[in-house]
Amino acid sequence: MPAKIKRRRQRPMKERLGTAPGTLIAPLNAQPSTITVMAYDTEALHEEPLALDALDTLPDVLKHYDVTWINVNGLATVSVLEELGQILKLHPLAMEDVLNVHHRPKTEIFENNVFVTTRMVRFVDDHQGERRMDVEQISLFLGKKFVLTFQEREGDCLEAVRDRIRKKSGGRQKLKHADYLLYALIDAVVDGYYPVLERFGDMIEALEDSVIRTPSESCIEEAHEIKRSLQHLRHSLWPMREVANALIDDDIFIQKQWEPYLRDCSDHVIQILDMLETYRERASSLIEIYISTVSFKMNEVIQVLTIISTIFIPLSFLCGLYGMNFNTDSPYNMPELSWRYGYFSLLTAMGVVATLLMYYFYRKGWVFQRRQKIDKQANKQTKP
Repeated sequence: MPAKIKRRRQRPMKERLGTAPGTLIAPLNAQPSTITVMAYDTEALHEEPLALDALDTLPDVLKHYDVTWINVNGLATVSVLEELGQILKLHPLAMEDVLNVHHRPKTEIFENNVFVTTRMVRFVDDHQGERRMDVEQISLFLGKKFVLTFQEREGDCLEAVRDRIRKKSGGRQKLKHADYLLYALIDAVVDGYYPVLERFGDMIEALEDSVIRTPSESCIEEAHEIKRSLQHLRHSLWPMREVANALIDDDIFIQKQWEPYLRDCSDHVIQILDMLETYRERASSLIEIYISTVSFKMNEVIQVLTIISTIFIPLSFLCGLYGMNFNTDSPYNMPELSWRYGYFSLLTAMGVVATLLMYYFYRKGWVFQRRQKIDKQANKQTKP
């Protein structure tokens, strides 16, 4: 059996009641902020970490390159985020949503930029060495010549986009447009759901085999955990359909030539949602398979006990009949009591009766063929 999945628990937000709109409050357990910059055009690439006290150099970087991707890991350093928002003219309400890490995916169009929130999912190893599903909010801003991304912590599924930017020959032809870079990042986040779903598929298949062969209560607990995780994924991905559609409808920041790519991204979201529904149904059917398998095994045990009892009923009758021990000179006494081979004859008769009953049960398919029937019925339960 694969390791049990552990989902990252949702942390409660800090108290926001009574605060003014646009007030930035770091989420609980947030990591310190670090910034990396990838500024490039078709000929040059400038990639380096950006010191938190050197944000005033960003305007010069934006002027010298066609596209600048600014990535912020960690949301604890609120003062740096405020300064970054002032430099890039980000709306305060959007910055507030960045720090609200429990937001549903959405797209908002502002005067100077486009704001997108989505959720990235992956499997990570915890401190106990077990695999757990980690869901992280990623916020993206699209400006005239820049894309700004905010992540809760280090590690993401965007390395493929970075590799495309680093490749001078052909890798930057489309990525030289900031709106296409935004699409590429969203598409990478959506594609990151596929390996997670593949792992869930493997876990469900292994769990189905365990439920059929060795059903136990731990299998039911595992099935419920998988079902809850899939439901959590569905809640994270379902609003992504609206995100792609809102970008398609935007005529200010998104060029029309990228609409087919955004529609393809929306198709991927729908495809993943279909896979999620399929896996959820399979996880739910595991409980029915468990009940059916346990019932089959219980029926097998009851049938074996019934067969044993049925065989011994006539044998007990014979033993009881001759156990009356009538040994007088009456002509109606049982002659076998005085016969030299009577004892062996009675044992032979009992063996013949038991053999005939076993043969009768075999012809009826009640013994020796029962396991094969159970396996066939269980296989029918697992087939779609």
